[in-house]
Amino acid sequence: QVQLVESGGGLVQAGGSLRLSCAASGRAFSNYAMGWFRQAPGKEREFVAAIHRSGDMTYYADSVKGRFTISRDNTKNTVYLQMNSLKPEDSAVYYCAANQWTISTRRAAYDYWGQGTQVTVSS
Repeated sequence: QVQLVESGGGLVQAGGSLRLSCAASGRAFSNYAMGWFRQAPGKEREFVAAIHRSGDMTYYADSVKGRFTISRDNTKNTVYLQMNSLKPEDSAVYYCAANQWTISTRRAAYDYWGQGTQVTVSS
């Protein structure tokens, strides 16, 4: 079992930045690939970014490539999502997730989910 708790969401103006954190507890954090997903009202939950267990491989959705950076600190059991140049369309609840197998962009591949943190970008 892995418990995930996101933090760092909030209200920011377009063009601004936020850094989300996801703290993990439970089984060895370094055994899990981690991902960030987001869900806007009335829309499906969508992939944002993912990082390999070791941190040496990352994937990004095209919509955030070049603006968002995923990273992890296995000594702190934490994964981060640095979000720059934010746009109103980035507004959503952001969820982190853990995958015990391998890095993936698929929602179904993830076994554990946090409760989410709200990000709102004003125009």
